[in-house]
Amino acid sequence: MNAMNPPGLAALEARLREDLDFLELPAKPWVPPHQADGQPVTDVVVVGAGMCGLAAAACLRLHGISNIRVLDRAPAGQEGPWVTFARMETLRSPKTLAGPALGLPALTFRAWFQAQFGAQAWERLGKIPRAQWMEYLVWFRRVMAVPVENGVAVELLRPRGDGLLAVETGEGAILARHVVLASGRDGLGGAWAPEMAAALPRHLWAHSRDDIDFAALRGKRVAVVGAGASAMDNAATALEAGAASLDMFVRRASLPRVNAFTGIGSQGVVHGFQALPDAWKWRFLHHALSVQTPPPRDSTLRVARHPGARLHLSSPIRALEPVGDALRVQTPHGSYEVDFIIFGTGFRVDLSLRPELALVAEHIRFWRDRFPTPPGEDNEELASSPDLAPDFAFQEKVPGACPALARIHSFNYPSTLSHGKLTGDIPAVSAGAQRLTRSIARHLFVADKETHFERLKAFDTPELLGDEWPATTPVPEFLHEAS
Repeated sequence: MNAMNPPGLAALEARLREDLDFLELPAKPWVPPHQADGQPVTDVVVVGAGMCGLAAAACLRLHGISNIRVLDRAPAGQEGPWVTFARMETLRSPKTLAGPALGLPALTFRAWFQAQFGAQAWERLGKIPRAQWMEYLVWFRRVMAVPVENGVAVELLRPRGDGLLAVETGEGAILARHVVLASGRDGLGGAWAPEMAAALPRHLWAHSRDDIDFAALRGKRVAVVGAGASAMDNAATALEAGAASLDMFVRRASLPRVNAFTGIGSQGVVHGFQALPDAWKWRFLHHALSVQTPPPRDSTLRVARHPGARLHLSSPIRALEPVGDALRVQTPHGSYEVDFIIFGTGFRVDLSLRPELALVAEHIRFWRDRFPTPPGEDNEELASSPDLAPDFAFQEKVPGACPALARIHSFNYPSTLSHGKLTGDIPAVSAGAQRLTRSIARHLFVADKETHFERLKAFDTPELLGDEWPATTPVPEFLHEAS
């Protein structure tokens, strides 16, 4: 490659096509078609076309499972958080990670970047700009021919007596054999803010997940609750929009400094975490959550460089009350008046916030339903994690009460306690997609075993044509004896 003349995306895409051809991918479609009630049945419906949804759908297609539909409520190019509520300047993941490339070098972000900007630009690149990552995912969707249907919201999953799921949308119902919920960090719940927020006038506060009008905060006194990555990024965005001051309130006496779970990242963790005994799974994640993940250094510096930014440690909020058109924030160290407050307080699993799961929610088993919390290791986030099967499927609280759960796969962030970090971050998403796909392939083949057996019996393409042995050549005597 000439560093001064990058080959361009057309050349990269030709390389990708050749790589796929050499690997005989995508595999030929092999799943028998099904019909019910006079309409075709979709083998897999993927709900969500963010990074996890794209990786899962592309992997299914590579494995010859081509009868799929991918639904996303967002407009094209706005799937996932990257250009909506994510407000960091760059990703925190190292640029060299393969991400959703599914083992294909030509499908990596690095290949995409170098094809356009060259190897020298890659060397100069520090971390991946957030909006550029979205551009890469849009390209990924196109070159992998992921069949995304935008502007389609799933309203309800309705189990049927024939073993299918009716995926009800505003566009009508889709009959599906399996459903993959690739619905992100809030896929089984939503944004969480403390109860005191509910009593406040809604125009005075927002969650970091919300669509915030930062321009309206110009000249305002803004507070942020929390000091995780999203809290820090929202604080920086408010300051850059012209906020007069920024007060960040943090319960801890100091900011965490070490990203513990990332520090032990390895293929052992990726493939071995699922096999750990339950107590060890809990122990690993309880420790990681207890020490917490620090905000990225770049995000923290982005806030700290503003003279109007103040960090209040050991400052849990004890009370919030309106004062005219402002808010009074009470902490152990005094009270502060602000004009607007942003809660960077993360997400919670809460199935009551997911109307699409209304018919199955009461049957879903969570870790709290069967795993006694070890003494001294209480953790609500872990207790409210779904207790998933090896194929990411939900499991029943009461066996036999809702068999349809075995065909609904939770391929989103809350799967972490059951499967490890395969579905919420960039590093191991390909491994997650491959685990999911192989499991669904097994289910589909076993379910259609009679059809595959009939295909086996009906296969009659001859290997020998009868002319292999010259007619003038005498048949050896031992063959006469054997006959």
